[in-house]
Amino acid sequence: MVRVSKVLSILLILLLIITLSLSACKKEEQKETGPKRVFVGIATGGTGGTYFPVGGAIATIISNFADYETPEGKVDIVASAQTSGASVANVNMVTNKEIETGFAQNNVVYWAYTGTEAFKDKTPMKNLRVIMSLYPETIQIVALKKSGIKTVFDLKGKKVAVGDKGSGTEIDARTILNIHGITYDDIEEQYMSFAEAADALKDERIDALFTTAGIPTSSIVELSTTKEITLVEITPEKIQELVQKVPYYSQFTIPKETYKGMDKDVLTVTCLAQWVCDESLDVDVVYHIVKSVFEHKADLEKVHAKGKDITPENAVKGVAIPFHPGAEKYFKELGLIK
Repeated sequence: MVRVSKVLSILLILLLIITLSLSACKKEEQKETGPKRVFVGIATGGTGGTYFPVGGAIATIISNFADYETPEGKVDIVASAQTSGASVANVNMVTNKEIETGFAQNNVVYWAYTGTEAFKDKTPMKNLRVIMSLYPETIQIVALKKSGIKTVFDLKGKKVAVGDKGSGTEIDARTILNIHGITYDDIEEQYMSFAEAADALKDERIDALFTTAGIPTSSIVELSTTKEITLVEITPEKIQELVQKVPYYSQFTIPKETYKGMDKDVLTVTCLAQWVCDESLDVDVVYHIVKSVFEHKADLEKVHAKGKDITPENAVKGVAIPFHPGAEKYFKELGLIK
């Protein structure tokens, strides 16, 4: 029995030595392979809008500053902004897990989550979660000054770019036209991205365009440097009628200095841009993404004027579906949500 006990003791000692050796090898292997890398894509919009430059700036901040330590080692988050068809395309890609995150208008996000309006024939996207609200998105109706188009009613019979088919801009265009009693039967609708529409207006292949984006919008800025443009106003009466029907919109004034050649402020409506993801995205990853954006917001402001509007206080506004738990954790720490 004594001999057996000695043998067992020796075996246990050998097993312990092997276990410690394997553990040491594993740690050495982790050191050699470096930190765990997590890739996060951000679906934005066309290059001529606001989503793309803002998304690019956010991706740079995340890649530079969102890494964090865990008991198992360092986690390095690498983000990239990708062009896309904007709001509707982005929520579809996120919920289908074709990309980790995306930007979309808050009305589109709500419709996707509830399976209503533009998504009424689809299964509600209940896996969609909000990371944060970003900034106001302004509906801009632009025409060449020489066209004589001054009101929305003047768009009847004209070639009008209404955004990419099924995009948030197109939904806005339909909504604005309908509140004025105008349908696509009354215009020649053209499905185009922001940049394509601006080029088409510049070349006088269309008469007007709709753009829903943060101001100033780069494609319109560029257009206004080569052509005399007019921003078509929505009357206060129609705005009131619209807001009563669609509460996601609110009245907004585009200041006259926004684009070259503007000689007066222009009334229109706005909604909110939001950053969304799938519910399955790691809680710690989302927490550190949000944290990095606000801790390095000055870098964001240097890239685009809309960076000034991206604040923790604005981030929790206009949210009609659940926050992602990682984002919720961060905003609770700031006392912005309960």
